Amino acid sequence: IMNIFGLIQIGLILLCTTTTSSLQCSHLPLQQRKVIENSLQLLDRMGKKFPQQCLREKKSFRFPEQVLKPRQKETVKMAIEEIFQHIFYIFSKNLTLASWDGTVLEQFQNGLYQQIEQLEACVIKKQSHYLRSKEVNRLKLKKYFQKIDCFLKDKQHNLCSWEISRAEMRRCLQLIDKVIRKL
Repeated sequence: IMNIFGLIQIGLILLCTTTTSSLQCSHLPLQQRKVIENSLQLLDRMGKKFPQQCLREKKSFRFPEQVLKPRQKETVKMAIEEIFQHIFYIFSKNLTLASWDGTVLEQFQNGLYQQIEQLEACVIKKQSHYLRSKEVNRLKLKKYFQKIDCFLKDKQHNLCSWEISRAEMRRCLQLIDKVIRKL
């Protein structure tokens, strides 16, 4: 009797967590919009106004916008998850020369991390055409974020390189926001 009772409890717990996660996934676009709005505010609060002396160093990284334009919503969600992972990675290292508010930076990182976790839980990673387009998108995104990473390294992670990267991440998040509003 004890084993049956234990199995019933486990079954109920699994049922509840599945229901909860599917509810979270159906509200994902709305949640993402809130997270992106919050992330954009945090990016603004993190540092001061864009330094004038950095204007001449500005660089175009050319975000691969086509990765956010596939027909399948799942592919778009996977691309967004990938973008968040790259942003998280970039904003997790060599930040000593960036004169940003550490508390706000931490909130920004935590928000990204939570979003990555939610997207991973919701995104379906099964069908082969998703995987093929995901691989192409993954390479385009990797190349884009490598440009930013190399730029930071070339400039030895100086203040201007971080400010330029922060401005680029802002643009990136705004593009995602635009796409999410259409989903």
